[in-house]
Amino acid sequence: MIKILRILGNIEGISYLLLLGVAMPMKYYFEMPIAVKIVGMAHGVLFVAYCLLLAACMKKFNWTLKFGAYLFIATLIPFGTFVTDRKLKKMES
Repeated sequence: MIKILRILGNIEGISYLLLLGVAMPMKYYFEMPIAVKIVGMAHGVLFVAYCLLLAACMKKFNWTLKFGAYLFIATLIPFGTFVTDRKLKKMES
């Protein structure tokens, strides 16, 4: 289950970077707001899925609220999920 959280976290992190680094500039510089709608929707779905899986992992593995908050806040920061991936990888093995 931690492996799935890691994979989903990495995909969610990539979608966040695409939203900020590709779709937003396309919206404002090239007047293509559809890019934000598409990438934003995909990122939103991935974010919600990550949060739900995080809650399930917290319950299953008895993670503290502090650790869960750390993982959640990392999703709000660009490149944050890639940093937390290392910590989760150690827990997985």
